[in-house]
Amino acid sequence: MKKISKVMLITPPYHAGVVESAGVWLNVGFVYIAGSLRAGGYDPVYYDAMSHWHKLETIGKRIEAEKPDVVATTAFTAGIVEALKVLKLSKEINPEIITVIGNVHPTFCYEELFRDHADTIDYIVRGEGEETLVDLLDTLNSGGDISAVKSIVYLDNGKLVVTPSRGYIKDLDALPLAWDLVDWPIYTYRTMENSRLAIVSSSRGCSQQCSFCSQQLFWQRNWRGRSPENFVGELEYLRDTYGVNVVMISDETPTLERERWEKILDLLIERKVGTKILMETRVDDILRDEDIMWKYQKALIDHIYVGVEATTQEALDIFKKDIKVEQSKKALDLINKHNIVSETSFVLGMPDDTIEKIRNTVELAKFYNPDLAFFLAIAPWPYSEIYPLLKPYVEVFDYSKYNLVEPVVKPTAMTLDEVRNELGLASKNFYMDKLRNLEKLSPEKQEFMIKVTKIIANNSYLKEHMKGEMPEEMKKIMDRLAVRK
Repeated sequence: MKKISKVMLITPPYHAGVVESAGVWLNVGFVYIAGSLRAGGYDPVYYDAMSHWHKLETIGKRIEAEKPDVVATTAFTAGIVEALKVLKLSKEINPEIITVIGNVHPTFCYEELFRDHADTIDYIVRGEGEETLVDLLDTLNSGGDISAVKSIVYLDNGKLVVTPSRGYIKDLDALPLAWDLVDWPIYTYRTMENSRLAIVSSSRGCSQQCSFCSQQLFWQRNWRGRSPENFVGELEYLRDTYGVNVVMISDETPTLERERWEKILDLLIERKVGTKILMETRVDDILRDEDIMWKYQKALIDHIYVGVEATTQEALDIFKKDIKVEQSKKALDLINKHNIVSETSFVLGMPDDTIEKIRNTVELAKFYNPDLAFFLAIAPWPYSEIYPLLKPYVEVFDYSKYNLVEPVVKPTAMTLDEVRNELGLASKNFYMDKLRNLEKLSPEKQEFMIKVTKIIANNSYLKEHMKGEMPEEMKKIMDRLAVRK
């Protein structure tokens, strides 16, 4: 067998019109994997086909040019269809290429994947990939016992082999990153001029048990954090080396440990890092941090997403959010009070939803008053805790539609078209209300909302729903604010 050297890490070209509307986001998971591969003596190629908007023809030419020994890709559930196309293409170009796939969907759905795509996939990496992929390639190169490699799935003479779990990486500070492989000029945040955007990770895992989410299962409610010094040092390195002036923290809950998080805020302030930070966290962590929210603002935390998800206690309990309805409103008020952009989402299209219930949710969303709200269709990921409840109502079985945009679960009292229409109307009504009240916001937020409303109307999955003549009062407000600037 030829010695394995070059490993091509390809982010598949999946687009749903959601995340790409606000900016161009790199794949930090592959920055970590590439770093570990290089430390292990391999030659990684970081190829973000998604952010480049490359189609399969272009991807194929790049594979032919690079001549990799291994093509590895990644897939959450909505992206699995495109990920499989990339691996199939790799085998068509050169059947000797070893194909590997990892991330949430393959970690849980490996039986289905090998049942239907055995000619496309050689190995599945379950869980974190840094140590497992290097171990797998080392074992292939040495002719060792593949079954001894932990956290992989493969076929051996037609029989599915699932090796024991490797466990989680203990020291996140020690992981090498390959930032030099990133094609930096393409990564920007659209609401910020002259921006260079990075995705960074300060921790891994999630201790919560939200029933619709994949993260609690993927991480088994385990959580580990990088040291504050190590994380803040990385932001300084990205700023000084690549000109990164805005980052998105990819963590589910970077704030989980208050002492660690407050130290991060203190270091950001003391060292005057100057990088704008976008992040998500939990409602109860914001409430916990009420006394230090001024530090969030001073550390340049610019935008916080909190997952409200529902406006009734009954729905929150089904989702296992472990919060009370009134807490969500208070957390959003705290974020707004400190002039930080607030964002949340509401999960709709549950089996018992009706047009009236959805419209009531929109009115409550206006009352909650986040700057940004997204009205999402429940996605029945097949490994999620809530899946058995949703399964009888699933009408669409194309995984590429399981993206929180396309309704695939049919409520008993609504058609899928009605759900789709109500989701669009919800966004339109919410943002029209925001514009009507634009002058109540700070000048910074007014400018942000004008930019982001244009992005939503022109570049997002909502553009079809946002079409139509802008009311005269809206035009006057927008014109007045534009002149003022």
